[in-house]
Amino acid sequence: MTGNTEDSAADVVGMWVTADGHIRQELRADGRYDEARGNRHSAYTGRYTVTGSHIDYVDDSGFTATGDIRDGVLHHEHLVLYREEQQV
Repeated sequence: MTGNTEDSAADVVGMWVTADGHIRQELRADGRYDEARGNRHSAYTGRYTVTGSHIDYVDDSGFTATGDIRDGVLHHEHLVLYREEQQV
């Protein structure tokens, strides 16, 4: 399951940001992610899969991590990220 799937996967596609804006994680519909840290664009890139509200990440370097969506908030390892609202 990658990105946003029809059966029981959380809608995760979009930009997720820490409260201070330092970390910005874009989860793309193609199952790829791009994470910026401060002024360092694309600090981490890789792929992710979604099972229910759980996310498994595999960085392009081979590093793995996990996350969970709880009450609309992404808990990614030690980080707490909030969905960035799109401006219309």
